[in-house]
Amino acid sequence: MSQWVKAAELSRCPPGNHIGVDVSGHPIILANVDGDVYALRDVCSHQEFPLSDGELEGTQIECMYHGATFDVCTGKATSLPAVLPVKVYEVEVRGGDIFVQI
Repeated sequence: MSQWVKAAELSRCPPGNHIGVDVSGHPIILANVDGDVYALRDVCSHQEFPLSDGELEGTQIECMYHGATFDVCTGKATSLPAVLPVKVYEVEVRGGDIFVQI
């Protein structure tokens, strides 16, 4: 059964930025794109490296280890060497807090 869990304070992830967090044992990257927050599994689908170590440009997060990119809105792999998507999570911003449904 899924549940909503607080992932971080919104102030930790301002627009244009991202952070890696652990939410009840789930590695998650939070990405703020123009005020909209997205959550993905913080593991590259090409090899198991944290996406949060990479760079966010617009809606794309780039894995710094092999250059694969992913759309943070959908989790879709957008460049090689990754071909598989990463899991996305539902997000709600409540007041000054970010909640993720896990």
